Amino acid sequence: MLMNIFLIPALMMFSPVLAAQELQNPVDLSDHWAGYLSLAIFLLAFGGIMTEEFTQLRKSKPVLLAAGLIWIIVGAAYSAYGESEVALQAMRESLLSYAELMLFLLVTMTYVNALEERRLFVALRTWLVNRHLSYRKLYWIVGLLGFLISPLADNLITVLLLGAFVIALGQGNKQFIALSCLNLVLASNAGGVFSPFGDVTSLMVWQADKLQMPDFLPLAGPALVAYLIPAVIIQFALPAGSPQADGEIIIRPRRGTIRILLLFLLTILTTIYMHYGLYLPPVIGMLTGLSYLQLFGYYLKKTAQKDLVDNLDGDDIGTPGSFDIFSSIARVEWDTLLFFYGVIMCVGGLGFIGYLAFLSDWLYGGIGATMANISMGLMSGVFDSIPMMYGVLIMDPAMSLTQWQLITLSTGIGGSLLAIGSAGGVALMGQARGYYTFFSHLKWLPVIALGYFAAIYLHLNL
Repeated sequence: MLMNIFLIPALMMFSPVLAAQELQNPVDLSDHWAGYLSLAIFLLAFGGIMTEEFTQLRKSKPVLLAAGLIWIIVGAAYSAYGESEVALQAMRESLLSYAELMLFLLVTMTYVNALEERRLFVALRTWLVNRHLSYRKLYWIVGLLGFLISPLADNLITVLLLGAFVIALGQGNKQFIALSCLNLVLASNAGGVFSPFGDVTSLMVWQADKLQMPDFLPLAGPALVAYLIPAVIIQFALPAGSPQADGEIIIRPRRGTIRILLLFLLTILTTIYMHYGLYLPPVIGMLTGLSYLQLFGYYLKKTAQKDLVDNLDGDDIGTPGSFDIFSSIARVEWDTLLFFYGVIMCVGGLGFIGYLAFLSDWLYGGIGATMANISMGLMSGVFDSIPMMYGVLIMDPAMSLTQWQLITLSTGIGGSLLAIGSAGGVALMGQARGYYTFFSHLKWLPVIALGYFAAIYLHLNL
């Protein structure tokens, strides 16, 4: 819960649609050559993302190009109307949104990498594997942890922490890692639905006073169904047996692991205070927390001789000065961070052109609230739930409590339909590159959709 108090308000600032829609847009390009061309470029880039597994073209590259081209087109069109300053301001707002997201995630990923370097996840793996648990039992342990932790610690943070654990646990078993990563995305996204602190979209609805705290609790049952139906079916594709045990070797975390965890908690508390006590951007608290880790890393270097006594398994733990904070920063998943830049700038451009407002108006003004909310959830799997939810809040359609719960549920679990539908899925594709991919997720779309519609049916008929 503490993580979400600072994480979600920060991520709310990262919505490019929010930034763009706040501006007074004097030109509607949704029915203009510039709008059509921008949309076509985005769809081509999306095709490049989907084929990454086969082309080996990293997902950041097509969206980086698309983002640049879209804003060139928008800039050219607005220049023709003499409104260059409006387009410039919109682009700067989207860029600022990305900068805060990038720096925020940079700190989080650095802490995860530091804990990985200190062998926390390998030690946990050894502890579990030496108990001779099967792949199936480990699969359920990871999934249930994801479902239970995400309402308190946010789905993105949950995926980043448990994703590193899954990779260490699988030890190169591609089938187990791919299916466990998929299981983790499903579990964390579903778990984030029934708490205003579990997902960005949940908090957006709560802060807009559409739902009160008790109104989220009835979503726990449907969210659990959305997770369990595909998870139960997917488990039958798991490999037989269990991970190979490491014999009698007990791998311990390296010196400083617990203190790094405590520094991460201190970083969280600092961010909470700076945001809620001083009304400063949450990212400032995170960057301050990075300095804690840097200073502790300096201490570990200066006292490296203490590591020699822990060198029990013949690795490099006893090498003086083996901990380097900048190595942890360098190992951050830059392809994922650049992908987020491309997506934010692309969606920001399309939102500024007018497509999001057009889509929301067409849905709620045409097919009715229930079908519109279900459709917005389905589109969350493609365009991410944050801009979808913000589009609904901008429209502010007259809906009942049940319908506001429905849109919260549908956008939360709808982000699991595709790997690119949630921040956690995108981050995990980078973290588990070569194991968890767009198509390894896509082939399970029918059973994920089955869970999606079953959860909606349960909610509407409770």
